[in-house]
Formats: sequence, structure tokens, C-alpha cells
Amino acid sequence: MKKTIKRSLRVSKYVIYKETLVDYKEHFWSFLGAFFGIGIIAFIQSHTLSSTENIFLIGSFGASSVLIYGAIQSPLAQPRNLVGGHVLSALVGVTIYKIVPDIIWLSAPLAVAFSIILMQYTKTLHPPGGATALIAVSSTGKIPELGYWYVISPVLSGCIILLIIALFFNNLTSNRSYPTHSRFLKLLKKKHAHTHKMKK
Repeated sequence: MKKTIKRSLRVSKYVIYKETLVDYKEHFWSFLGAFFGIGIIAFIQSHTLSSTENIFLIGSFGASSVLIYGAIQSPLAQPRNLVGGHVLSALVGVTIYKIVPDIIWLSAPLAVAFSIILMQYTKTLHPPGGATALIAVSSTGKIPELGYWYVISPVLSGCIILLIIALFFNNLTSNRSYPTHSRFLKLLKKKHAHTHKMKK
């Protein structure tokens, strides 16, 4: 019994040690990616769109930044998930709002639940997508007035900006590679291996 407890403690200490290691370079690139991704969207909203009162920066982009800049190897952080998850969830949110606009206790859970199912079905699961759907049904003012334009801007346009920044900052060093689970990258590796064999 004592051996089991000691072994469990050793394993726990090792796991805690590994999880709390600080990789300053990794954190630096995560910071830069998030700073420029969110910064560009915020700049566009505050300087370019202020006169028309358009919304360009939504809360769910903050959650997406955690994934695509801070957890780039996660399957949930890949481009298909980022763009597909947000866009599909936005479509669901706007549609639910149009069907039951004034019953928040019904529209909110319906929007989130349907967005999850649709993301699962299309293999585009991206947790911040649930927030994008919720914003569509729970916001007041400009967002409900946008209707399906909400899907194009701010959702799709914002996702594209975040993705472009992620593709740049997440591939600046040899330690970071994004997208991680990309068919394109797999094809490149196969082509490189085939070329290498031909040279031999």
C-alpha cells in the first residue's frame, strides 16, 4: 500500500512538473499571434467601422485565439475547425433568432445545442463556435439587425484575419507547425520523401 502511494505521488509530481514547465519562446509566439490577430480586428472596428457602427470584434474570437495561437496542435484549433465551426454556428444562431427572437430561454439553448451537433456532424468542432451562436441570439443592438450578414462579417471576415495571422506566426520557427493535421502538409511530406528517394 505504501509503495502504491509513493508511486502515485512520484507520478503526480512528474505530471505537475511537466505541465508547469515554462517555454518562453512558445509563449512569445503565442503572445505575438494573439496580439496581432485580435489587434487587427480591433483596429478595423475602432478606426474603419466606427462611423458606421458596425460590429467587427466579437467575444468568441478571444476564445479562438487561445486555441489557434496557444494550443496549435489541438485538432480543435485547425483551420477547418476555426472557420467551419464559427461560420456554421453563426448560421445556426441567426436562424434560431429569426424563428424564436423573443424567447431567450429557448433560443439560447437551441442555438448552442444545434451548433454543437452541426459541428460534430461536419467534423468542424470548435468550442468558441458555441459562443458565436449564443452571441447571435442574446446580443442587443447592432448584431440582431445584421441578420445573415453576421455570418459574413464579423464572423467569416474575423476568422480569416485570425487564420492568416496564425499561418504566419505559427510557422516562423521549426518548433511550430500549423496547420498540424493538414492533408496539405501530409502531401508535401510524401512528395518530399518521394523526391528524396528519386535522388538516391
